Amino acid sequence: MKERGNLFILSGPAGAGKGTLRKKLFEEMPDLVFSVSCTTREMRPGETDGADYRFITGEEFARMAEGGEFLEWAEVHGNCYGTRRGDVDSSLGEGRDVLLEIDVQGARQVKSKVPDAILIFITAPSLDELECRLAERGTESRDQMAVRLRNAAEEMSRAHEYDHIVVNDRIDRAAYELAGIIEKYRSRRTATSSSGGAER
Repeated sequence: MKERGNLFILSGPAGAGKGTLRKKLFEEMPDLVFSVSCTTREMRPGETDGADYRFITGEEFARMAEGGEFLEWAEVHGNCYGTRRGDVDSSLGEGRDVLLEIDVQGARQVKSKVPDAILIFITAPSLDELECRLAERGTESRDQMAVRLRNAAEEMSRAHEYDHIVVNDRIDRAAYELAGIIEKYRSRRTATSSSGGAER
C-alpha cells in the first residue's frame, strides 16, 4: 500500500500574505497539491475561480455542508469557507502532499479529524504592519477592516497552538523558511519508509 502524503495547513490573519507566500512556495515545490477551498465571498481583482477559490452561492454551500462534503467549514467575516473532503482524501491516498490555506477555526476542525496534520501559522511582524497591508490592499471598507483587525488579534493569540510560526517580513525569506519546514517532513517520511518503518 502506498504511504499517505503529508497534510500541511497554512493559517494566519488577513494581511499576513498567506496567498502570496503560498504562490511563491508552489513555484519552488510544484508537486505539492493545493486544495482549493470553496467560498461564498465575492471574487477579488486578480483572483481566478478554481485556482484561488471555488466561488459558489450560499445555497450551494449549504447543500454541500448538509451533505457532509466538507472536511472543515466555517463562517469568517460574514462569508463561508470550506475544504472539500474528497479532494484532500484522494490526493493524500495517492501519496501526494497537500496544502490547505484555511482560517484558525478550520485548522482546529481538520486537526481533530487528521491528528498528524502539520499546522503552520503565517503572521506579519506586528499588528500595525497588518493594518498597513490591509489599507494598501484596498479591498475592505473601514468597517470591514476594523472587523478583520479584531479577528487578526484573536487569531494571532492562537499562534502557539501551531507546530510552526513563520513571520512574513520578506516574502523570499519567508517562502524559503516555509519550504524548509515542508522539506523536513518529507525527508522524515522518506527516512522512515526506507528504514522499514510502519506506514501511517
